[in-house]
This record gives sequence, structure tokens and C-alpha cells, in this order.
Amino acid sequence: MADLVIRNAHLVDGSGTPARSADVSVSNGVIASVDEAGAAPTAQREIDASGLLLTPGWVDVHTHYDAQASWDPYLTPSSWHGVTSVVMGNCGVGFAPAAPDRHDWLIEMMEGVEDIPGSAMTEGITWDWESFEEFMDALDARHYAIDVGAQIAHGPVRGYVMGDRGADNEAATPDDIAAMSTIVESGLRAGALGFSTSRTPLHKSLSGELVPGTHATADELVGIADALGRVGHGVFQFAPDHVEVPISEMPWMREIARRTGQTVSVNLNQPDSAPELWREVLSQLDAARDEGLSIVAQVAGRSVGLLMCLEGSFNPLDFHPAYGPVSALPLAERVNALQNPELRAALRVEPDRDLFRRVVLDKLDSWWAVEDGDIDYEPHVDESIGALARRANVHPVDLIIDQLCAHDGHGMILTPFFNYAYGDLSFQYEAHQHPSTRMGLADAGAHCRVICDGGTPTFMLTHWTRDRRRGPTLPLELIVHRQTRQTAELYGLNDRGLIAPGLRADMNIIDYERLTFGPPRMAYDLPAGARRLVQKADGYVATFVNGVQTVDHDEFTGELPGRLIRGPR
Repeated sequence: MADLVIRNAHLVDGSGTPARSADVSVSNGVIASVDEAGAAPTAQREIDASGLLLTPGWVDVHTHYDAQASWDPYLTPSSWHGVTSVVMGNCGVGFAPAAPDRHDWLIEMMEGVEDIPGSAMTEGITWDWESFEEFMDALDARHYAIDVGAQIAHGPVRGYVMGDRGADNEAATPDDIAAMSTIVESGLRAGALGFSTSRTPLHKSLSGELVPGTHATADELVGIADALGRVGHGVFQFAPDHVEVPISEMPWMREIARRTGQTVSVNLNQPDSAPELWREVLSQLDAARDEGLSIVAQVAGRSVGLLMCLEGSFNPLDFHPAYGPVSALPLAERVNALQNPELRAALRVEPDRDLFRRVVLDKLDSWWAVEDGDIDYEPHVDESIGALARRANVHPVDLIIDQLCAHDGHGMILTPFFNYAYGDLSFQYEAHQHPSTRMGLADAGAHCRVICDGGTPTFMLTHWTRDRRRGPTLPLELIVHRQTRQTAELYGLNDRGLIAPGLRADMNIIDYERLTFGPPRMAYDLPAGARRLVQKADGYVATFVNGVQTVDHDEFTGELPGRLIRGPR
């Protein structure tokens, strides 16, 4: 007798094939059978999933839980959104290897790049490791609500081998490169799923220094990547300077893919400065695929944007000198102060320096108020703060103040800075149908005080398959495939991401018709009371990890079946 049978489900199995009505049986954490609805044998426990969607658990390959894994067994927000496996250690930042005198440096690097509060990391990270292998052992000793995979990151490796020279982005010597490659090889043999680096000028430490490896030569990158070829597994993942990808980056990407036989994965976004560049990148990926080279681009599910609020890292008023005297007041007092007619009048006056105009007044047609209910992540310019101010014939600063002070000071303003150059999500619509792209870039665990994209797996279903107003939707089967089997296979996790006999019973039962999530809110639930934006889902009837139910109607059951993933499966 099976442990569990889920009956009469609307099954989207992760393969990309059409949905069907089915019964799914589970024994010992493994899918035992997939039968026609009503045909499965009896089981110790039965769930009637009539009218409900059954999918594999989401596999999110772009997260930043490297610190949070020390203190949070639930790894939220991912586990709120049906994710059952995550990969962390992306974009060249992480915490191993870690020389004892480099802890603060690593924390400052992570805080600067990923906006994770340093106070939370200082209090929460256990540091019961120095080498990457010891880091993996520390993760292996813990239990989680979901499975966790790790990559070894360039920043800490460079700092460990080269010390201050590495931190200062000095050129690596051949001996440095050989030493770094050896560390990466050892990490891969200990179970790392890949290696990551960063080459974007946007990624800086809290002190303003570029992440180590930003200017690494092709010789350094290829020399380190040779470790993937020697071990025979691993993804080479990196965050690029987007305008350089089809020009200076593609040659060494191709060389790494050719030499190692492994996959190179590059983040792909649409910057306003080069809104059509992504087409050239996809064209070059087509050419690489035709030559048998494994190079893919990770794309986000929506625009990459900031959520500005009075509790966040910054808000539009921060750029006006009149706001300075009240900016440090407690929230309630600040909201009260912003109702003062004299202060509001002062904030309407453009200061002598042009920063306020460039950062605020010139951007109003790409800023949107976040209302109650779901955020509209594909808003029209006619609904922007600039458009509303013109129609109402009011000063836009008054609208900004009113929005920030709404809901007792918890109001928010959304502003995209990548992937919205066309004023809609048509870039994502095309990119998600391309054979050489992969679902990614939700950055769960990171950008705690300015971005809240960890709920992207839920958004992919609600927006792209059901609710989109400003263009065609995408097939449910494609979106499920994109964030289950396809992402699992990217990292060699072939035991999951598909509901088929013999595979892991990582599954979601979803009330698809009512699946939703409200606006983000600021929570003070990190170590040291540090803050982060959080956004929970509503509609996950059940989530199973390795056959164990971890979520019941959007609430945790308390079960922690998740473990460290060591290497491909």
C-alpha cells in the first residue's frame, strides 16, 4: 500500500506536455505511480485534489540564502511560494572559504551587493567553517523545509587565495589562478553545484569597492573553470555588465563551454541604455547551441525594480535636503511630520542642485503607486505617478508624499530599472519562449529592503498564465516546465522537477483559480531585528518535499525534510 495518493488532480507534470486528470501515488518519498484519475490503488493517506492543480515543486536556481541558511530552517520567502529546491552562491558572493580575519569583509561584500542587513548576518552566521568543504558539512548538519544546493563563489575564493590583492581586484598570477582552481575543484568534489562570479559595475561592497573578480582576465576565468572540466560537473554562472555580453564576454564564455563540456549561465536583463541588446545575445546563444556548446541565459519573470518606502533603504524624498531633518524620526512621527504644510511646501521647491530632478522629477512616468491587493507588475504609463499628477493638476511631490504615508506609513512606490524599456513585459514574453534561456533571477533572500522578488514562482502562474492584461499569456504547461524540470536539469538535479515514477515526491497542490499574493510588507524578523520586505502567497493547499508535507493551506506543518544537495543526481 502506498503512503499517499493524490486523487483526481489536474496534473501538470513538469515535462511541458498537456495537462491531464490523474492520480499520483507516493511511497518512501518517491513517486510510485501516475495513473488515470480514479485508477490508483488505496493508500494510507488520500487527498482529493478535485479542482486543484498538481505540479512538481519549484526549483529556484538563483537565490542568495548563503547567510540565512545559518539561522532559518524554512528559508523564506521561497518555501512560502511552493519552492522545494534552491541553489544559492550566485553572482560571485558567498561565505566560503572564509579566513577567520575575513568575516567582516565577506559580510560587507554581501551587504553591498545583495542588500542583506549586515547586523543580521553578524548575529546570525555561525561561522563553523573555514574551507568550502567545511561550509558544506555545516549545511549538511542542518535540516530545512526545502532542499539546498550551493555554488562556490569567486569573491571569497579570490580573497582567500590573494588576500588584499584579490579584494582590490589586482591581476591574478598564474600561481594564484592555479590555487583558485584547486579550491574550486575541491568544492565541486564536496558537492558544490557550480562556480559563480560577477562582472557588473553595479555589484559593490558596502565600502564601494567592486566585487573581487569583476575585472578578472579571460585567463583567470578559464583557468578557474578548468576545475569544472576536471570534476565533470558544475555550472559556471555569472552576473555581467549587460552591454559587454555579446562583445567581450561571449568569446571566453564559448571557450569555457568548449573546454569543460559544462554549462555557462549568464544573467540576461534588458537595460534602458540598450533595450535591443538582448536580441543579439539570444542570437549568439542560438549559434553556440548549433555548435553543441552549452550556454544559457537566466531571465527574470518580470521587471527588476525597486520598492521605495519610508521603511526601506531609500525613498524619493531622501534626495531632497528638506527631508533630512525628519528622515531619522520614528515612522509614526515621520508620517505626522510629512503632513505639515510648511514641510510639504519646502519639498515642492526644487533644490539648487539637480539631483532631485534627475532622480525624482524626471522619473515620474516610470513610478507607480502600490495599492492594496496584488501589485501590478506590468503597469501602463497612463497609471504612473507622473500621469496621475498631470491629470489631477497637482504637484507630483504631493502624490509621492501621500503614497509613502498611506497605510500608516507603509505605502510603497514601484520603479523598474531593468526589463521595462518597452513599457511592458514583452521582453520577458519572448525570452521565456527561447530554447537557450532558463527561469531565474528572483534573488530570493537578497535585496531585503528594496526588492521583493522571491515570490516570482507564484507570479509566473498568476500573471503569465492567468491574469496578464497587456498582452498574450503563456501556456501553464510551459511555465511549470520552466521552473521545475528545466531548472532542475540545468544543475544536474535529474531526480526532481517532474512528476513521474521513480522521481522524488516534491510536489505542490495549488488552488490555481484563487492563487494570489498581496503587496509586500516590511517585517523585522531577521536576526538583530533587522528588516526585510516579505510577501506570502495564498493558494498553496499543500507542498511536499521528499514525500513529506511541509505546507498545509499556506502554513508550515513544522516538518523539516529538506537537506543539503551534494552534487548532481
